[in-house]
Amino acid sequence: MPAIAVVGAQFGDEGKGKVSHYLARQAHMVVRTQGGNNAGHTVVVGGKVFRVHIVPSGVLYPECTSVIGNGVVVDPEVLLQEIDYLRSEGVDTSRLILSDRAHLIMPYHRMLDGLDEDRRGLRRIGTTRRGIGPAYMDKNARLGIRVADLLDPEGLREMIEENVALKNDLLQKVYGQEPLSAAAVYEEYLGYAERLRPYVADTARLVNEAIDAGERVVFEGAQGSLLDVDHGTYPYVTSSHPVAGGVTIGSGVGPTKIDKVLGVLKAYTSRVGDGPFPTELLNEQGDAIRERGKEYGTTTGRPRRIGWVDGVLLGYAARINGLTHLAINSVDVLAGFDKIKIAVAYDLDGRRIEDPPATLRDFARCKPIYEELDGWGELGTPAHRNEIPHSLERYVQRIEQITHAKAAVISVGRDQGETIYVEELF
Repeated sequence: MPAIAVVGAQFGDEGKGKVSHYLARQAHMVVRTQGGNNAGHTVVVGGKVFRVHIVPSGVLYPECTSVIGNGVVVDPEVLLQEIDYLRSEGVDTSRLILSDRAHLIMPYHRMLDGLDEDRRGLRRIGTTRRGIGPAYMDKNARLGIRVADLLDPEGLREMIEENVALKNDLLQKVYGQEPLSAAAVYEEYLGYAERLRPYVADTARLVNEAIDAGERVVFEGAQGSLLDVDHGTYPYVTSSHPVAGGVTIGSGVGPTKIDKVLGVLKAYTSRVGDGPFPTELLNEQGDAIRERGKEYGTTTGRPRRIGWVDGVLLGYAARINGLTHLAINSVDVLAGFDKIKIAVAYDLDGRRIEDPPATLRDFARCKPIYEELDGWGELGTPAHRNEIPHSLERYVQRIEQITHAKAAVISVGRDQGETIYVEELF
């Protein structure tokens, strides 16, 4: 059962797309398990950049089946735009499959997302305003509309009429907005239905059958473990489960069928939006890393906040995911720094702690306790781990010690060719 879960070990934007894309070259199937178009993967192949937000990165290989699982919330307009974009770039999308149990993002979800974020003012979460949170809210409130419903015209009409009436109460009475037209929403989504129909299937059955047949399957998600709605820096989190446990829920595959959990991280840390960030660098070093690493959101273009690696949070992420292996990206971005820092503990009101606090009030008072290591110079394109500088090897070893996981991938550049594959995962 060669199945691998790829998870972000930080706040997202760790370079999961590149790793998933590499694994997809050897895989029969790549499965997206959660999130929506509030995040994206940037993959560089032969100098050509591909940006995808919903479609799994395996779509770039025509022999690989790409699955959008039941745990994903899907904006059908965005999905169709992405399919059109990929086709225009010469990518074959015929092996793309969409779960009939995935929930849909509706126009009122996008509206309410932005309105609620504005209402929060200085206490805003920092959402992308794409409607992801409200879609997951409706899913859990048993008000959601799923892909299967999209293909049932009469049932779809009834659900849209009921939901739009309810949401119009909110839009008018709470936010003072103009009401939506249920008829207009219905006609719009009926049009999406016909275009998406050929892609729809019971994906849980297909994924389980693939694993049972001995096929190689990669599970990929969006965001990172520290944005998990249960285990992240709540409430500055996403609305789903980017941790390894979310893979089983979002795909319909039991945990006994997953062999390895690959945690992806950068040699530094970045974060988009608000929330705790003890190692944040609000100085020229942070600015330099941001520019070198091109740290701007794939989906929003927002500049990312930058900091040193936080070993406290990294060790925590390793525990909650059960990481077996690591992919360490962007080590080239730190080339030329005399010293590299890793936070190994926090000082909380004069007390040393080695676990992240649960409350924001405590987190806000945490000061990082750093361990300092020697930096490294320009890296070139080493083919093997034993060819990297000794100082970088010490850095990688320290990350392995913190996570109790083995580095399987070390990335020295953005392109697929600038990667050291220490261990074959399949």
